[in-house]
Amino acid sequence: MSENSTVGADAFASVLAAAQAGASWACTQLWNDHAPSVAAFLRARGSREPDDLTSEVFLTVFSRLGSFAGDAAAFRSFVFSIAHRRLVDELRMRGRRGETVELDPAEDPRRASSAEDDAARRLGDHHVLAVLNALPVDQRDVMVLRIVADLTVEQVAEVLGKRAGAVKALQRRAIERLRKNL
Repeated sequence: MSENSTVGADAFASVLAAAQAGASWACTQLWNDHAPSVAAFLRARGSREPDDLTSEVFLTVFSRLGSFAGDAAAFRSFVFSIAHRRLVDELRMRGRRGETVELDPAEDPRRASSAEDDAARRLGDHHVLAVLNALPVDQRDVMVLRIVADLTVEQVAEVLGKRAGAVKALQRRAIERLRKNL
């Protein structure tokens, strides 16, 4: 282990211990280090309110902090496991209730868009989400966790409850499918 990673591990252990002891600065540090990638993951996977859901994730993280033991990588897996479960809960709830969407005049299908609007839409986040949404759910989950959440194969396997070999296979198939689609 290099000296820098030892220092990083020691720093994480100090922040974690302080957070477990109730130090607000340490909880803020954990939030600042992890919340942006959690929100990005939730947004990429279709959460309607990713910021609110991120807050819910961290309420759960902080309530379970006393029972957590592990290093920075294990903590990241812990956080994303909770995020994944909360997202699944949201998607199930939306499926039961049905979805209502406010009418947005800019999105009215009867409105003719300009070539400029079409180009901007194709190049934006919606295009990336459409490409990801074209993947089967398992492949999409793996790709979002690997790219957006920056988790290792082993961490993704832990979050999704799969073997590392299965995650690698899903990732490979997703990349092949993305290549064909693009």
